[in-house]
Amino acid sequence: MADGSERFLIIGEALIDIVQRYAENPVEHVGGSPANVAVGVARLDNAVRLATCLGSDARGDRIRDHLERRGVTVDSGSKDQPTSTAKAMLDEGGAATYEFDLHWDPGPIDIGPEVGHIHTGSIGAVLLPGTNDVVSALQRGKVQATISYDPNIRPSIMGDLDKVRAQMESIIGYCDVVKASSDDLELLYPGVGLEEVLTRWGNLGPGLTVATRAADGVSFRLTTTGEYVTLAAPPTRVVDTVGAGDSFMAGLLSGLSTAGLIGGLAERDRLFRADVEAVIPAIRRGSRCGAITVSRAGAYAPSLDEL
Repeated sequence: MADGSERFLIIGEALIDIVQRYAENPVEHVGGSPANVAVGVARLDNAVRLATCLGSDARGDRIRDHLERRGVTVDSGSKDQPTSTAKAMLDEGGAATYEFDLHWDPGPIDIGPEVGHIHTGSIGAVLLPGTNDVVSALQRGKVQATISYDPNIRPSIMGDLDKVRAQMESIIGYCDVVKASSDDLELLYPGVGLEEVLTRWGNLGPGLTVATRAADGVSFRLTTTGEYVTLAAPPTRVVDTVGAGDSFMAGLLSGLSTAGLIGGLAERDRLFRADVEAVIPAIRRGSRCGAITVSRAGAYAPSLDEL
């Protein structure tokens, strides 16, 4: 990060993915979008703490061990509820659909003076009662840290998308960087073009809004200048898409940190003054991370050496 002292705080669910591949027996993996982002950021040589909610059970122990062995500090008190699970069912083409058994009540989230960037997203940002703790953390953290968000829409668990959209837009108002997939944007804003949605989000507060477009690359918009750019996707071979968006997010955050565009109040100011050329390396790092992830089975997180 900018001076080596800031720390990433990732807030959201860590769970067990029960992956049911087409015509194969199910296999369990550690997952959850925020947990995947935390691992991805740590693998790219950053100090990361994950504020999450785990049960006092074997699956919870497995998640803690998995995260800690990959360099993530886990901030989670034991809960009476079991550790959350998500069943991912992969079709013949590798695309995933999900069923969830979630428990999200992390309690007050400590920011800490060392935190320079906060990221949240997915189910943990909108699922009660924990969303109140997430929003409180963003409100408190904004006075010292830059903030990013990935909505990561899951209609089967999030409920009425009209209510979800309003809740997400409220969260976006606290953010400096927001990223979503084009599929998510189509669910939230059916029939509305990507540039129009990214402009709408930028007007709520963020300096950088990003839409990943799978094989069609990635589009992003700078709020201050109004520039809208689309970059082609790097070549890759798709094994499955599990964790691809999370890997992109981790690469994007790592790249923005390297460029001094996130990590504190001075970095926020630089982000809002940045031009396209300052942001493109971070976008490309995110795309490269995503391309590597889809070429492997599961939510693989690449290291800097692999980029």
